[in-house]
Amino acid sequence: MTSAYDFTATGIEGDPVELAGFRGDPLLIVNTASQCGFTPQYRGLETLHREYADKGLRVLGFPCDQFGHQEPGDEDEIKNFCSLTYDVTFPMFAKVEVNGPAAHPMFEWLRDQKSGVLGGRIKWNFTKFLVGRDGSVVARFAPTTKPEKLAGSIEQQL
Repeated sequence: MTSAYDFTATGIEGDPVELAGFRGDPLLIVNTASQCGFTPQYRGLETLHREYADKGLRVLGFPCDQFGHQEPGDEDEIKNFCSLTYDVTFPMFAKVEVNGPAAHPMFEWLRDQKSGVLGGRIKWNFTKFLVGRDGSVVARFAPTTKPEKLAGSIEQQL
């Protein structure tokens, strides 16, 4: 794969979503969890979505239960939690693994494009990857980096 737009993922409703449908739009791809100390970042991610969606930014949330069993619910529970607790309106996807042999191919590719403190592994929930309009990974942000700190990097891609 040569671009983020080459991947397909399962949407939270269970339907396949071809990321090619976002071609030409910058993407902020985040592995999320509902019971994590970083879960309040949903609010900041939604703020970025609302502020920059009309300029093309697409925030994409990928729930993951690989870190401390912090996403134990099924897709309906995740969708309801995100909607009712944080009024999330950006696209959410079915649960994925981001590390190990069962990792979603897109996350394998993302990790290969921009390594972090653990090299080719994702450290924790709410690791963020910024993808430029050409589909290449331009930045990786740690779970501790709050979404509001990404505005400058996002604006450079718009």
